[in-house]
Amino acid sequence: MPSSPLSSVEAARKSVAIRLRGLRLDADLTMQGLADLCQWSKSKVSRIEALKTVPADADIRAWCTGCGTPEEATDLIAASRGAETMYVEWRRLQRSGLRRRQEAIVPLFERTRRFRVYCSRVIPGTLQTEAYARALLSTIARFRGIPDDSAQAATARFERSHSILYQGDRRFAMIVEEDVLHYQHGDAATMAGQLHHLLHVMGLPNVSLGVIPRTTPRDMWGQETFSIYDEDRVHIELLSAKVTVTQPSDIALYAQAFAELSKMAIHGNPARALIRDALEFFG
Repeated sequence: MPSSPLSSVEAARKSVAIRLRGLRLDADLTMQGLADLCQWSKSKVSRIEALKTVPADADIRAWCTGCGTPEEATDLIAASRGAETMYVEWRRLQRSGLRRRQEAIVPLFERTRRFRVYCSRVIPGTLQTEAYARALLSTIARFRGIPDDSAQAATARFERSHSILYQGDRRFAMIVEEDVLHYQHGDAATMAGQLHHLLHVMGLPNVSLGVIPRTTPRDMWGQETFSIYDEDRVHIELLSAKVTVTQPSDIALYAQAFAELSKMAIHGNPARALIRDALEFFG
């Protein structure tokens, strides 16, 4: 089962550090010798190799030049940048508001043909109504202290979702915990509208929505919300950041987790019954 989503980030950073250390050793340089060539302190070399300091692009260029392998710099810089973009704090992604984030992800959605999503806290974004999305995004903006453009962001999210759901040959497999149907975002009318929308989209031939009942014996422990895009990447949503996983072995682990969660979910009429039960509460 998936380990911490940060494990892939640490593995990518470690790979860069190992390659840098290898260049130093191949050049027969001690840490002090490389530090002298780069006009650094020895401790800086040690911190980079020990993953305590993330090297800047200029650091990698100086390191490679000092080791007599300047041609290695471009590839190592790309690898280092890739490791850093795997873990991006929400405050960086959303510092100018939420609408741009909704628009920025459109190309990924448009090229993806198979979506697998597990949500333990909210309705999956692709299945949200505009009103539900607006209430949820407004809460996020308030909590994170960012500009509240939730109305525009919700419109962008809903328009994007409508486009990908009804156009092309995409397939969607969504799993939610039963509690998600009861967590209230917005007023009762917003929740009722959202639940009615779920019943509608469940009728689409390209959408599979499963619900894991509260009383289901657990063969797989609950995970943070994650989305699998084809076989190419996984996005994991932490409270503080979005983690992007592209390592094949980790993608396979999340696919395995999704398969296990799917076995615990109910589909079709039994799932509709749970949604209707929730609807009775919200009227």
